[in-house]
Amino acid sequence: MSGGRTMRGSGRPTMNDVAAAAGVSLKTVSRVINAEPNVDPALADRVREAIDRLGYHRNALAASLRSGTNDTIGFLAADLSNSFSMGIAAAVSAVASQRGLHVLMASSEEDPAVERRLALDLCQRRVGGLILVPAATDHGYLAPEVAHGTPVVFLDRPGDGIPADTVLLDNRGGARAAVAELLGGHERIGLLLDATEIYTMRERLAGAEEAFAAAGRALDPSLLITGIHTPQDAAAATARILDGPRPPTALFCGNNRATVGALEELTRRDADVAVTGFDDFELSWMLPRPLRVVAYDVAALGALAATTLLDRIAGDAAAPPALHLVPTTLVDRGGRQRTPTG
Repeated sequence: MSGGRTMRGSGRPTMNDVAAAAGVSLKTVSRVINAEPNVDPALADRVREAIDRLGYHRNALAASLRSGTNDTIGFLAADLSNSFSMGIAAAVSAVASQRGLHVLMASSEEDPAVERRLALDLCQRRVGGLILVPAATDHGYLAPEVAHGTPVVFLDRPGDGIPADTVLLDNRGGARAAVAELLGGHERIGLLLDATEIYTMRERLAGAEEAFAAAGRALDPSLLITGIHTPQDAAAATARILDGPRPPTALFCGNNRATVGALEELTRRDADVAVTGFDDFELSWMLPRPLRVVAYDVAALGALAATTLLDRIAGDAAAPPALHLVPTTLVDRGGRQRTPTG
């Protein structure tokens, strides 16, 4: 390489390496790779010569854009069967499609061993990068892939063991705001959550506990039920606490499956219990009873993860990993609502 410049230890050159070798700006390299017009021919020749000399075109996804061929990124969800994951997948696909890329998708089914097998399989298929909703708690198994130039973006839950960008919802803040609102009008509030081994549930429970503490009140342990995986679990849990000696007048549901199950049981009983649920869901605005929802833009979450990954692939490898937090908002659903809002 010119000037005796030493490559990074990964062995895979980046756009920064090409820019340094050609003596041009990173923007010029990007314009040449993406075949943009009005690039000085002499500069373009220097960039292409540096690309060929460094071998950048053989392993880097951005170089495939220059050649007009399709390449792939990987998206590994924790559960592709739910509407949240499908919304994320659609947004990731849309961003990738805009760049002329394909997406390989798979689901770990919340199994760390399956996650490891599928993630490594995607890397062996030479994906340009990987968006991963973690099921495992240690991702050191991906360290060799990251070291060889495959960027990873953690989505919805943080990972550990490798340097990676992370895109999260403000789970704690959303739950804190929701429960604080309920505490303004209710003495006894039930909480229905999935397993607290799941990061999002831990954060939502922490937010709820912060709301209770800020109000100078204590959460009744008998009204906290965790491990709710399905609407049927939530309906049974709702029945159990409503049949208790001091039933709640309000419920905070940790995800839309819990919300749906709670509403089924409340409707069956015609019970006057306020409900606020984390996650919106399809046709929630058509419910005959009022409902509050901690809502967020699923498409924005997926698009941000995809854009972050593609920016890394395109040459922004030197910047330190970043944490991106997507905000939530409380919105009304059901009752007198006639069209979706928020």
